[in-house]
Amino acid sequence: MFSEVLRQAVLGLTGLSAGGVIAAGVFAFLAIIGVFPRMIGTTKTNQHILLYETVIVSGGVIGNVLDIYEFPVLFGGSLLLGIFGFSVGVFVGCLVMSLAETLKAMPVMNRRIHLAVGFQYVILALAVGKMIGSLIYFMRGMSA
Repeated sequence: MFSEVLRQAVLGLTGLSAGGVIAAGVFAFLAIIGVFPRMIGTTKTNQHILLYETVIVSGGVIGNVLDIYEFPVLFGGSLLLGIFGFSVGVFVGCLVMSLAETLKAMPVMNRRIHLAVGFQYVILALAVGKMIGSLIYFMRGMSA
């Protein structure tokens, strides 16, 4: 009995520690490619850096706990899921744009497809296509 509890405690601690290390690596990667500094600079909220740090670390910890224990959503249902999905989509969009800008992929793509103006519309079309594809995928129940 005691050995099983101890085993579960060690496994839980190991899982949380491993998740923390992975989350720290992901956050370091995001900081290196400039997602957070770019968002802070764009929104002109330099005075709230401590809040940004707190929210980023809290998000990593809460995300690990929710991923491990899979708490059921008791309220909000589809609305909460929609808000979460929208938030994740905005974050992934910021990540992709920051990564593309960091890798200087835009000038290379512009030269290759000989596009002088309107490249923002190409990016927008790709994003809208991805969104429509995702909506079709989930609305038709293909994910389950």
